[in-house]
Amino acid sequence: MASYSRPSIDAPEFRDSIGEVVDYGHRWDGSPPENTYSVDTHPERFAPLHAVADALIAHLRDTYDVDIDEGAELAADLLHPSYHDVVRAIRIRPNDPACASLTLVFTAYPGIYMHAGLLNDFHYPVCGCDACDSNWEGEADDLERQVLAVVAGRYRETVELRELDPWIGYAFTYPDGARSGGSREQGMSPERLRAAKSILGRLSAEWSPWPRVDPSS
Repeated sequence: MASYSRPSIDAPEFRDSIGEVVDYGHRWDGSPPENTYSVDTHPERFAPLHAVADALIAHLRDTYDVDIDEGAELAADLLHPSYHDVVRAIRIRPNDPACASLTLVFTAYPGIYMHAGLLNDFHYPVCGCDACDSNWEGEADDLERQVLAVVAGRYRETVELRELDPWIGYAFTYPDGARSGGSREQGMSPERLRAAKSILGRLSAEWSPWPRVDPSS
């Protein structure tokens, strides 16, 4: 069974005001200039993320025992609405309740929002301003690593109370490292939080690996 590989991307070049190619991801040696904060010169540089997300969805559909639904209304899976107009939203749900589902939301920015499991959203890019200097390649790396970690059962979600507010945590384990984080969640409905805590409480630790399709069927 074929493993995932990134599709070939014909990414355009972007030039600055004097005609020099902008080398996003390598622009600043040290702190960025003050006038680059909150300035987003070429958001279209992230357009290849849509092609990467499509390739990931196709890989998951062909490799794993999942149901896939598509519709802009599925963007409601996000804990908080997208800052940008929703172009498409696709939910990939494994046919095993012990596995975390994924919802990928394509935005007009362009970018990708991902809802993973029950309690966490991830944005690609998190910020596209000139100061952050992110490029589509680095964002695609993060998207691929995190999708494939969820699929492999190397994703964990946690809930705990801190000063009476729920603290939502996550952890990914990668073949070459790990990433974790968390934040105080004040906007989630009590019903959604209770349901999530009940489901997570039945997991031994991480979400389970997704079941693969039966090649004989």
